[in-house]
Amino acid sequence: MTSTTPDIPQAPDLAAVVERVSAARMLATVHELARDHYAGRRVGTPGGRAAAAWLAERLRELGAEVELDSFPVADVRELYATPVLEWNAGGQALRLEHRRDFVEHLASAELPHRHTAPLAAASETDLRGRWVLAEAGDWAQACERAEAHGAAGVLTARGTDAEGWMPKMIAGPATRAVPIIALRTDRHARLADALAIGPVQVTGSMPLRQISTEGRNVHARFPASSPVRGAGTGPRVLLAAHYDGVGDDPGMRLPAAADNASGVAAVLEAARVLTADRITRADLSVAFLDAEETGAWGSAHHAPAVPSDTLVLNLDGAAQLHQAASVEAGGPAHALLATLDQAARLVGVPLRAGAMASDNRRYAAAGLAAVGIGMGMPGYQTPAETPDRVQPDTLVAAARLVVATTWLLSSRSAG
Repeated sequence: MTSTTPDIPQAPDLAAVVERVSAARMLATVHELARDHYAGRRVGTPGGRAAAAWLAERLRELGAEVELDSFPVADVRELYATPVLEWNAGGQALRLEHRRDFVEHLASAELPHRHTAPLAAASETDLRGRWVLAEAGDWAQACERAEAHGAAGVLTARGTDAEGWMPKMIAGPATRAVPIIALRTDRHARLADALAIGPVQVTGSMPLRQISTEGRNVHARFPASSPVRGAGTGPRVLLAAHYDGVGDDPGMRLPAAADNASGVAAVLEAARVLTADRITRADLSVAFLDAEETGAWGSAHHAPAVPSDTLVLNLDGAAQLHQAASVEAGGPAHALLATLDQAARLVGVPLRAGAMASDNRRYAAAGLAAVGIGMGMPGYQTPAETPDRVQPDTLVAAARLVVATTWLLSSRSAG
């Protein structure tokens, strides 16, 4: 098969390059980053810093000039103990399981110790000292009444993923003045039924605090002697993926294999293949970004320093390709998106337009041509996000797509 665009070299040349992509190497990277040693890779933790150091060493092995770039991060939600939620109605006690039955609400005030109090419906007049059961979808109004009347806290409803988990997040709205606990929707309904029958006593804790910490990006640039740069005549291409996760809970592993060890593995493998190719000419750099889970702080810190003519490919999730990869383009990305589309057809990866709320948006907001690519995150931000769920074929598809796009960009420039 040959390209229909005259200034693109023959597809068989590209086929030889993408065949060098190794699923085994990428799976090894995923398994490494999901190890207990990294503790879910949350920004500012020893595990996160260890992951950055490991990735920096892998990039140095490829011949890159590597910089570890630190920056401040604020308002990170940190669980420092396992929350408690139980209730007693009619002499029957029920203790709920964190992340299965209930979860921290990100606007919650800190409640470090267990507090027992009667339950009241949000519509009741006397809320002082009581837990308040918010109507489903109406937590903010319930909080306003609870704060105004000196309530003990608010219980609201939240759904689960398809596997019954309540995913973890570490960035959210401003903190309220009362503790807020989110119950699984059916548990919330059951509690409302119990309250309709008679008095209910609720015991809860929410050891959740906001902290300021330090993120650490890993930036790598391949020197002029590298075959991917030649004499500096090729386009500037930045391959990016965030390496941070939401971090383990106390006593519970959240390995973050799909989000985003899978994307990191594919970008690292793409860089490995491209740096070994003697035909490709591109001014190639790689950014493994921190603090994406807290609001894309790492890319916000990096984007203003990136040369304005840089083409950015950001990969967030390469674990489970279903019908097509999701793609979002931003900034002056028309030519980049057209090249990505051609690369996808050549390597057999279907694409579709889809929201990619990740680091690509920070680069696009800085005026750079940026494309975000996502290929699925099974078990997203739960204990079920394990390495065995990262599909080798999806890793291969992601790495080949990134390699092919960079190869075509540099080939068009050379032509």
